[in-house]
Amino acid sequence: MSNLDSFREETRQWLEQNAPPAFLGRGGGGELEGPWGGRRWKFSSDAEKQWLDVMGERGWTAPTWPSEYGGGGLSPAEAKVLAQLLRELKLPRPLIGFGLTMIGPTLLQFGNEEQKRLHLPRIVRGEIRWCQGYSEPNAGSDLASLQARGVVDGDHMTVSGTKVWTSYADECDWIFALVRTKPEATKKQDGISFVLIDMEDPGVSVKPIKLISGSSPFCETHFTDVKVPLANVVNGLHNGWTVAKALLGHERSMIADAFGGVVSSDRARGGGLQDMARRYLGGGDGPLEDAVTRDAIAQVEMDTRAFTLTVQRTRDAAKAGHKPGPESSIFKLYGTELNKRRYELQIKIAGPQSLGWEGPGYEDAELQRTRDWLRSRGNSIEGGTSEIQLNVIAKRVLGLPD
Repeated sequence: MSNLDSFREETRQWLEQNAPPAFLGRGGGGELEGPWGGRRWKFSSDAEKQWLDVMGERGWTAPTWPSEYGGGGLSPAEAKVLAQLLRELKLPRPLIGFGLTMIGPTLLQFGNEEQKRLHLPRIVRGEIRWCQGYSEPNAGSDLASLQARGVVDGDHMTVSGTKVWTSYADECDWIFALVRTKPEATKKQDGISFVLIDMEDPGVSVKPIKLISGSSPFCETHFTDVKVPLANVVNGLHNGWTVAKALLGHERSMIADAFGGVVSSDRARGGGLQDMARRYLGGGDGPLEDAVTRDAIAQVEMDTRAFTLTVQRTRDAAKAGHKPGPESSIFKLYGTELNKRRYELQIKIAGPQSLGWEGPGYEDAELQRTRDWLRSRGNSIEGGTSEIQLNVIAKRVLGLPD
């Protein structure tokens, strides 16, 4: 028996013995489905907390991270086996969030030893929940125009300014943010620093933003003379743009994964587009009578399968040590448009029955797809607009001139 086969057998036994019985066979979700952890997180059950605790203690919430920082220390091949077993046993994710998918990988690449030892183990154990402070009221797609300031004074900086579209800021413990620390820099991308800020620091305030869909994870985050230790600056003063771009690669890969989770959830909830069409358009077990809808469903399902397999190849490459590159912009752009197409088709299939909002008769989540459709419109903005992704692809993938 090979070492990998032995690892598979031992891991299967450990999972079967340590997973809460209620979780075996329950199934997993997408990138944004599961416990986020943090000081304010309310677990849905004792089993959810137990599952996070045992997986976090073993480092298997971040299986390939080095063990000295709380991770599992697994090889890419071992991590792939673990992921396969979690799917086979239909176990849910023990932990999700921007700590695992964004700031954690960024600290592994750019953080100093003190930063990694301080923050990474707490991310692995689900003790701290993170949010992102990039966009500003006048600096969205043109992120390098950001105006939030960090004035250096001795061993700390004083941060003032406003961030917008800060996902889940009202539920998070720490934020990683970009601030301008050298306003006299000739190039606007220069003189920006990447800093880590405790959301409980004096001067930090958060205001939720409500969207047209009726709900929203987004917030405005205000910094009023917030004192931040210089020890919280990642990659040195004025060198934040390099860190910011690397983190955006992780973010766009995460968003692409999230779209795959949306598809999985839809299929678990209603059997996918084909079954949905049978419920609303009829046709029994035979082919759908509406050839146009039948063709649209086939096209979306084929594109979804191809997209999912391509993302999986990149995910495997990441586990082997490959850092996200410009291909993450391709995934973000294509995943965005594919997600919008999927919701457009759902609305078309359900017709007037998709217009439910809330109240008696609309308790079924499937009858509230209008909310999901409205929310999907924001996908082409968050994480970098589709126009920005097209520019990145043109320059860094196709090598086209400016």
